[in-house]
Amino acid sequence: MSVKPLDNEAEILAEIARGDKRAFEILFKNYHKYVLAFSKKITRSDDLAKEIVQDVFLKIWLGREKLQTLETFGAYLNTIVRHQCFNALRQLSQENKSNEIFRLKASNSSDSTEHELDYREAENILNQAIETLSPQQKMVYVLCHQQGMKYDEAAIKMGISPQTVHSYMKDALKKIRAHFKKHAVAYTVFILSLFRS
Repeated sequence: MSVKPLDNEAEILAEIARGDKRAFEILFKNYHKYVLAFSKKITRSDDLAKEIVQDVFLKIWLGREKLQTLETFGAYLNTIVRHQCFNALRQLSQENKSNEIFRLKASNSSDSTEHELDYREAENILNQAIETLSPQQKMVYVLCHQQGMKYDEAAIKMGISPQTVHSYMKDALKKIRAHFKKHAVAYTVFILSLFRS
């Protein structure tokens, strides 16, 4: 996958590693079309490719602290996309060999604006999703996503290990993602709503 890097990419990656949501939004806007196109090429499925875009960028955010140590973000992104594509295909193949099971309802209108929500609506759905989290997941989400704490800082505040914080965050984002999917929110709105403050 050939992707043109951002002019100030090293600086943006460093900001993301420190938890800067707006820097992440810049990175997402620059790369998400390439990730979507590359995922489509491998999976040959629009819907599956959109799922993979979500997975890829959530994985990047959850592992953001390692971004400062990368020599080439493009190569790192390429590896993650390939891995997510093959994992998704393997999982779907195990469930059923027929591609029909992978098709989401109303795929013909996936590119239309009828499923697009503005950020205010997305924020409302996000708030609803947060209310469904367990107390620990909600606290981790608030501390790390809304207050910008690192996992180590949140762990100290909560009196738990950074690994447990990571686990709570992973589960919280999984629930939030499922909530957005249930409300038929387009993947771009879903990703950006998580990083709007």
